[in-house]
Amino acid sequence: MSGTTLDLRGRTTPPGQRNLGTDVDPQVERIARTPEFQQLVSERTKFGWTLTILMLIVYFGFIGLIAFDKSLLAVKVGGTASLGLFAGVFVILFAFALTGIYVARANTRFDALSDALKRSVAR
Repeated sequence: MSGTTLDLRGRTTPPGQRNLGTDVDPQVERIARTPEFQQLVSERTKFGWTLTILMLIVYFGFIGLIAFDKSLLAVKVGGTASLGLFAGVFVILFAFALTGIYVARANTRFDALSDALKRSVAR
């Protein structure tokens, strides 16, 4: 059993593999405890859920209109196009806009927090 390791449950792990869930790198633990890391995770999580909820509201609102008010979506706008077509395009463009908003936030705020984390870990 040269090179194998024994985890807390008595299972062996072949050489070169880690016991996931039982071996925690002290460096990783130290980084996870820093206020900068916790702030980064918290802000990214809150922002991600906010964008997700917005997208779900728009998407399911559109699906709800399809299900419950087909006549509204059938209204002709600008000749041959219907309101439903414009609503569907809006849903797609809204998704692209949310992606752009996330990228902008990631390239500014989240990158700044990541840089602060790197500086604090380097100390």
